[in-house]
Amino acid sequence: MAEQTTEMPDPEQLRQIFQVIGESVPELLDKITKILYSASEGERFGQSVAAFYKALMAGGMSSQQSFDLTKEYMNNVSLGGMLKNIFSGGLSRDLGEDMGQKGNKR
Repeated sequence: MAEQTTEMPDPEQLRQIFQVIGESVPELLDKITKILYSASEGERFGQSVAAFYKALMAGGMSSQQSFDLTKEYMNNVSLGGMLKNIFSGGLSRDLGEDMGQKGNKR
């Protein structure tokens, strides 16, 4: 198992990190906003969800099974659902386990 260091980056490294964050985060937030509020993106998402549901029904699943799986699909592929998973601790738990820390499994 590799040892973890607790050394702080030097001021120059911190400056570079914050510069990248300062340049990247506003652009990322702008893109997220466009995705969340774009009519064409919403239409494409709806078409994707409908195609998924139709494929399940065509495969012989009951309407309730198809609905439940489609609802789960929507939560997993939507940006809002992904962000909810990230900020609810799902990602941090997963990363903690990858880094050898004890985390709660879902």
